[in-house]
Amino acid sequence: MSVIHVEGLTHSFGEKIVLRNVQFRLLPGEHIGLVGPNGAGKSTLLKVLTGKILPDEGRVDWLPQVRRGFLEQHVELRAGETMRSFLRDAFQELYQAEREMIKAAEAMGTATGASLDSMLKRFGQLQEFLEEQDFYTVDARVEEIAAGLGLIELGLERDVRDLSGGQRTKLLLAKLLLQKPDVLLLDEPTNYLDTAHIEWLVEYLRGYPHAFVLISHDTSFLNRVINVVYHLEHQTLTRYPGDYQQFLQAYELRKQQVFQAYAKQQQEIQKLETYVQKNKARASTAKQAKSREKRLQKIDRIDKPLQTARPSFSFQINVEPVSKVLTTEKLTVGYERALFQPLDLKLMRGEKVALVGYNGIGKTTTLRTLLGHLPALDGVVKLGERVRPAYFEQEAESQALHTALEEIWHAHPKMTQKEVRSALARCGLRTEHIGQPMKALSGGEQSKVRLCQLMLSDSNLLVLDEPTNHLDSVAKEALQEALSRYAGTVLVVSHEPEFYQSWVNRVWDVVHWKK
Repeated sequence: MSVIHVEGLTHSFGEKIVLRNVQFRLLPGEHIGLVGPNGAGKSTLLKVLTGKILPDEGRVDWLPQVRRGFLEQHVELRAGETMRSFLRDAFQELYQAEREMIKAAEAMGTATGASLDSMLKRFGQLQEFLEEQDFYTVDARVEEIAAGLGLIELGLERDVRDLSGGQRTKLLLAKLLLQKPDVLLLDEPTNYLDTAHIEWLVEYLRGYPHAFVLISHDTSFLNRVINVVYHLEHQTLTRYPGDYQQFLQAYELRKQQVFQAYAKQQQEIQKLETYVQKNKARASTAKQAKSREKRLQKIDRIDKPLQTARPSFSFQINVEPVSKVLTTEKLTVGYERALFQPLDLKLMRGEKVALVGYNGIGKTTTLRTLLGHLPALDGVVKLGERVRPAYFEQEAESQALHTALEEIWHAHPKMTQKEVRSALARCGLRTEHIGQPMKALSGGEQSKVRLCQLMLSDSNLLVLDEPTNHLDSVAKEALQEALSRYAGTVLVVSHEPEFYQSWVNRVWDVVHWKK
């Protein structure tokens, strides 16, 4: 029996149809990868499944009593609560049962007769329940999950309100995994994880006893944890059994078959239309023309296959900087205390450097200090003459009501509307994306708008903080190619070595900077 049954699901944002007549069943224990290009509607589908968005048409039926878990991004965290306490909340039901058991034990001291018998029975039921649920291993489980996702390094007694966006997301993911729901719905869970923690999550999900639906553009990660792929493209959902690699092979074959079927049908339609036009006016052939006209009307026409727009990123240099692009002298990075020992760094013109290290160690803080967005605790940062940096921030989800077109046009008012549209199109954004409010765009589409800003910037130093977060595999590949061709200087933070290894020529490992 399916735990979720979706039938006839259709949903639109304004005039843009995102999902059309989607239907599928999720079976117990299925590990599903939900894939598709940026903006296809994957996150929207997950929100429809959880009831956060109501569909225009269709229905979503959950099996009664099924516990569902969705990675919430906007949970309010209480000041004064520690990370340990927050994670323990995943076992609220167990702690409530323990409190009731303690209360029953205290009351038994003065109870007699039938009342005592009733309390003893309830005490036994609660004790059995707690033992069945392994209540007495809760703290060990909290520490195991926290260690796996890199939260132990932050300190479990740390106030939850002091966490960065990425750390906060990891905390929410840890709590969700501790709850172990019957259906786990995960949207880009690896975005804030470094390599070691992704490896831990791979092993965890491979052994997960219940069903999950996972969105991820990290295809290597995806390929190792799923056994079914649902591909969402052009408002349609298609099921492919097997892992991601098997899906790619089956999808290419299916795509070729659809193109061939469409081309063959178009030839037949053209042949029939030509015959009708030439012969319907002649008395001797009018009957045959009428027959072919009826055949034309009965043809179930195949929609023309649509090609997903492939971005074509290109970063230019207008002014060459001096040979020493950036240097530091005894630079101390941090907030109230130093994160590393004093740094003496040198970045030369044309170098491409990857800044690596585990999450929360201070990579973003380092980038922002080098750019002057954060004050250094001590020491000096020097940018060379004619150095013009452009910064791609990691956490920059827009809630703006203006459109993508207006976003770029406002930053570059001397450009014509046609030039702005052309620049956005090169980044893989279609007309319907360009005219939508920024807040309505998916994470990947917003990233493409920001990469468009980067393309148009007057810069010769690109500073990129996790630029591949939210990008689909096609866009990621296009960005990789563009950075490989780029003649300027690059400083990049990325948790995906396969993205940067082929084009960087130096690696700064932040772990080696620790005291």
